[in-house]
Amino acid sequence: MDIKQLSYFNVICEEKNLTRASARLHIAQPHLSHLLKALEEELEVSLVERSTRRFRLTEAGERLYHRSRQMIELMDSATRELKDFKSGIIGTLSIGTIQTSGDQLLPGRIQEFNRRYPEVNFEIRECGSDEITELLERGMIEIGIIRIPMTSKTFDSINLQPSPMVAVTGKPDFFNGGESVIELSRISGSPLLVHRRYEQIIREAFWSKGFEPRVLCKIDDTKSILLYAMTGMGIAIIPRDWVDAIPGLNLDYREIAEPSLETGTSIIWIDKHLSPAGRHFLESFR
Repeated sequence: MDIKQLSYFNVICEEKNLTRASARLHIAQPHLSHLLKALEEELEVSLVERSTRRFRLTEAGERLYHRSRQMIELMDSATRELKDFKSGIIGTLSIGTIQTSGDQLLPGRIQEFNRRYPEVNFEIRECGSDEITELLERGMIEIGIIRIPMTSKTFDSINLQPSPMVAVTGKPDFFNGGESVIELSRISGSPLLVHRRYEQIIREAFWSKGFEPRVLCKIDDTKSILLYAMTGMGIAIIPRDWVDAIPGLNLDYREIAEPSLETGTSIIWIDKHLSPAGRHFLESFR
């Protein structure tokens, strides 16, 4: 089994039809069928259920398709890295970022980097912190922008300025006082909207003050939390820099006076995976 066989197998899986796959690859269908059969014989498993009416991967085929995409992507990443190695001013720099921090941290830095190194291209992936750390470990990206704290100790990192959490609502006059900072007691009886990543530290903050939080909804998406808060169904507790993730929402918020509810952003990488372009780009965060 080699990378060429895996590339052909991927096209077969994507097209779900040998005729279309052979046309896309510009090879004869009998030859492609023979390559697929040879791959099955080598691995000693059936990869495709053959039928005149439908095309379906077996469980083994699904597993190979998943792994082969990872291997091909890693091969592409290695190729780009080696091409970049000589000068550090050409190639492609892959970055994984959580959406809110990426929107704030990357545009200006990429613009300036592009001015200095116009031959460097960028690949930006927006995903959750856990997926970003996995992509880094697999060598699929060079630099990650995540929320801290993080559990893994395998990364080099630059921690940026921490941000307090805020209580956010779309209800008019919910915060009818002039205060800019509130205590947890102010929202202890309200239904809460929380991001799943921060649920535990939010609960612990309330417990430390003797309150049992009423978590109405746990949500995995930043913008969804804001939209739910806009309806007035609950008070969202989020990092302050998330408030403007959706421009134009008429939301009111107050900073929460609770040190344990501070969160921050970290730039992470694995030193041995960094290309010269990646090393140059990290300087913008130092």
